[in-house]
Amino acid sequence: MRRWRDFGALLALAATLAGCGGGGGSSGGPIAAGPSPTPAPSAACSLAARQNWAFGVLNEWYLFPETLPASLDPGPYATVGDYIDALTATARGQDRDRFFTYLTSIKEEDAFYNSGSSAGFGFRLSTDAAQQRAFVAESFEGGPAFAGGMDRGDEILAIGETPGSLRLVSDIIAASGTGGVSDALGPATAGVTRTLRLSGPSGTREITITKADYALQPVSSRYGAKVIEEGGRKVGYLNLRTFITTADSQLKTAFGQFRAAGVTDVIVDLRYNGGGLVETAQLLGDLLGRARFSSEVQNRTVFRPEKASSNETRFFRAQSQSVAPMRIAFIGTGGTASASELAINSQLPYFRRDMALVGANTYGKPVGQIAIDRKECDDRLRVIAFATKNASGGGDYYTGLAGTIPVTCQAGDDLAHPLGDPREASTRQALDFIEGKACTPIPTGQTGQRLAARRELLRPARPSAAQREVPGLF
Repeated sequence: MRRWRDFGALLALAATLAGCGGGGGSSGGPIAAGPSPTPAPSAACSLAARQNWAFGVLNEWYLFPETLPASLDPGPYATVGDYIDALTATARGQDRDRFFTYLTSIKEEDAFYNSGSSAGFGFRLSTDAAQQRAFVAESFEGGPAFAGGMDRGDEILAIGETPGSLRLVSDIIAASGTGGVSDALGPATAGVTRTLRLSGPSGTREITITKADYALQPVSSRYGAKVIEEGGRKVGYLNLRTFITTADSQLKTAFGQFRAAGVTDVIVDLRYNGGGLVETAQLLGDLLGRARFSSEVQNRTVFRPEKASSNETRFFRAQSQSVAPMRIAFIGTGGTASASELAINSQLPYFRRDMALVGANTYGKPVGQIAIDRKECDDRLRVIAFATKNASGGGDYYTGLAGTIPVTCQAGDDLAHPLGDPREASTRQALDFIEGKACTPIPTGQTGQRLAARRELLRPARPSAAQREVPGLF
């Protein structure tokens, strides 16, 4: 797996990082898979030791060092995560680090990025706080929910640990907000069982499902890649759920199919894609770049001035499956973030008005993390360390991409139709853009958050590694 840089030797020189592994990651990806963490002496992994380690890492690598406090007593903070949140509070108040810097588990994160492994029901959930409702936006092949007949368009009416303890979702949200729905679904642990009352295309029914370990497929076998023929055009439709290692071969297969079919235009559906590996986002750029020269810049990573030696320029790299679309429509929402936004922004200098953002404004994360490991404690600190720029230098889209892309087309996330169906609202609008039809621009001026007028993807207060990159995942 390609690294941004191998920081291991450098980090070994820093006293504050003694005992840590190190490496450059992507906006969400791992450094390198290592041996399973082993128990450490209690002193090495005491709360105070881990907090002091986090303080040292941030002072060494944080992209916004001027926002860090010169010192901060860790004593009042009950967890390392709480201490990190306090250290990054100023940047967060400036909307430059909205909890992008965090502590996670090495073992859990490696399992997700290397194979898509996670524990859960295997569906994506969006909630409407005002209407006190919860909807299934997507169900993943191979997960317990899909096996139980749960899919896009279903509404969850009630949740219970047993059939006899069902609580209405409306009552849960009224009492505890949408976070109460997350709590009611239980922890991301294999073996957790819940009974759900559903209403949707298959009628009203109750199902009992158990969370299990499964591998999320980045490109759906049902609708992830298809060719839509309309108006004399062959349009390649790609729906990418997340940027993880296993996406690479699936992306190449999809674009090989597009090239063989002679597609003239492409729709890239990233509406729920919260990011992941930057190198996979760059592969997507290569696959869209058959018309690009190897001397043309795809994107740049820029560290803080004293770390400028780590800066990198990424050029386009020819792939045998690459296509040369005349027009590209990217479907996005407030759930579209990080590596997804990088993939979109990287194409802007080359397509300009032949490219559109369709749907809603994106999240707004033009920065990426490196990952610093403290293996003996199974700690991985994801620290914002670099900004991403396109070939024209554009990259300050902290309030989402809608304000930087010349052509945007507003559209809803239509749960009444499958993803990739030409009748689905955002897919329909993407096809209309490709056909040259006029559209209503996406409103700008605020960070993209919502999927529709009221619905938004649900995340727990402390998401797992998988839930960070696959927003709405349960």
